[in-house]
Amino acid sequence: MKVVLPGGTGQVGTVLDRALTAAGHEVTVITRHPARARDIGWDGATLGPWAAAIDGCDVVINLAGRSVSCRYTAQNLRAMMDSRVDSTRVVGEAIAAAARPPRVWLQMSTATVYAHRFDAAHDEATGVIGGSETGVPDYWAYSVKIAENWERAQAEAPTPTTRKVALRSAMVMSPDRGGVFDVLSRLVRLGLGGPVAGGAQYVSWIHEEDFVRAVEFLITRDDLEGPVNLASPGPLPHRDFMRALRTAWGVPVGLPATRWMAEVGAFALRSDTELLLKSRRVVPGRLDEAGFAFAYPDWERAATSLVRRMKKVAGRRRPAGFPGHARNSAP
Repeated sequence: MKVVLPGGTGQVGTVLDRALTAAGHEVTVITRHPARARDIGWDGATLGPWAAAIDGCDVVINLAGRSVSCRYTAQNLRAMMDSRVDSTRVVGEAIAAAARPPRVWLQMSTATVYAHRFDAAHDEATGVIGGSETGVPDYWAYSVKIAENWERAQAEAPTPTTRKVALRSAMVMSPDRGGVFDVLSRLVRLGLGGPVAGGAQYVSWIHEEDFVRAVEFLITRDDLEGPVNLASPGPLPHRDFMRALRTAWGVPVGLPATRWMAEVGAFALRSDTELLLKSRRVVPGRLDEAGFAFAYPDWERAATSLVRRMKKVAGRRRPAGFPGHARNSAP
């Protein structure tokens, strides 16, 4: 199978590229910074020679968009909007112009499209789209607007022979450096992995293996199109989420943080508190109905798996003789 990954060099792209390549598929990554023979350059906004990779491929999975791990200034929010909408629009143009268009176009979206909510979970059929909640910062509504415009750009693309799926993804948990699991794990190991602002807000997540398996599932299921939630069936309050992560790391205590402390920490990390404070209680309604079985439906098992893999990778990175590294010895 020929797969094209626009914006495939970020954390999620790395996860998919690694898994699909290992499975024997031919993967081409379209990126602003090509570094390998199978990378192709683009600007994320205009048609160019890169579009030839889409003509004749089987699947396009568009992941392009400015990282959300930044301060939510007006300039950064605008960049998030433009990078997502422009890249989706131009991918649609490339598919529309292809003599042999792909049979399916999976478009990254986000579970952030749903409202900040504690009382009930959001599935695709009954979930409430955000933007009109009370008692939350006004700019949170702009994040929802980004998600809506992102999905609209795909839906309006004139690609009648290509099935389109919008991946409303929760946070993808992988052991890769710089990913959200890596960041949270560092906080836990520093003793800072306690609840934030009381910890009642829900965390939705998905293990990287289930993310890849869900993508493969959606590629094969010709009866599924439109928005699909990619989230584990077990979202849980932040306080419980962090407790399970501390247990997986063997760290008994995590200092709690108030809202203002979270603001200070987010500023220091050049990130934003929406990522910590918005209650994202999202469940995989359509995947469940279609018969998809999660390998990691609960966070305790997922966290244990990811911690084990991080430790294994860290062990391989240590040079011989480094403390904690087993040396070979003659009998």
